[in-house]
Amino acid sequence: MRRLSRVLIGVALALVVLAAVLVVSVQVDRWRMRGSVEALANVALAGPEGPLLAYLARPPVAEGPFPLVVMIHEFWGLDEATVSKAELLARDGYVVVAPDLMRGVRTRWLPSAIWQTLRTPDERVRDDLDAVVAAFTDEAGVDATRLAVLGFCFGGRMSLRYALERPSVGVTGVFYGNVTDDVVALARLGGPVLGVFGADDASIPQREVLAFEWALASAGVEHEVRVFEGVGHAFVRDAAGIASDPVQAEAWTLLQSFLARHLAR
Repeated sequence: MRRLSRVLIGVALALVVLAAVLVVSVQVDRWRMRGSVEALANVALAGPEGPLLAYLARPPVAEGPFPLVVMIHEFWGLDEATVSKAELLARDGYVVVAPDLMRGVRTRWLPSAIWQTLRTPDERVRDDLDAVVAAFTDEAGVDATRLAVLGFCFGGRMSLRYALERPSVGVTGVFYGNVTDDVVALARLGGPVLGVFGADDASIPQREVLAFEWALASAGVEHEVRVFEGVGHAFVRDAAGIASDPVQAEAWTLLQSFLARHLAR
């Protein structure tokens, strides 16, 4: 019994030390990455609690008005990968805005990413996205009535959640984000849904993807759900990956054709 007690005490102390190390590592990471979002963003929008940083990509031609695409980053925060995808999509004739929903925080350290996601309430994300759409509603050269909201990982979940609450969203894009099989909720969507998933994604089991697809069909929502074999979570990385990797390129082409069909005049 005494030996067991010592083992339990040792385990408890080890867990306390591990927790302390993780807390310190998150704080060190935040200090190390300070100012990086400000350096990456190129616009500051009027947000619900002050300036809301974002990266704005415009089409290379001046003619318009262009559809508005809101692109939501992964749980790492607004980063170069998101910026590269925003620029790539803008070439197809969209005004693409990628807001900083983590409020100035970005990381490549997993514990920090999890921590900042837990500290980002869904309701705050909704209010920030409302502010993004409002900022472009009356802008010349932008047709905010042709609105798509899409995202990756954390952003995929948030894009679907936002569209469920805002039927003004014309197109929803979910790249390996958590989904729902609530038919009643999905029936509230204001437009078609694109879902892109990896067959080897341990965080989103295939049964959940199939249930999501079934629920969309049952709700009468036009949709296209595609599961890519041989890839896991977060496989559409950035513009360079899309240019060099056939699977990423195919997923991106699917997005391009979906937006072209549903956001055309």
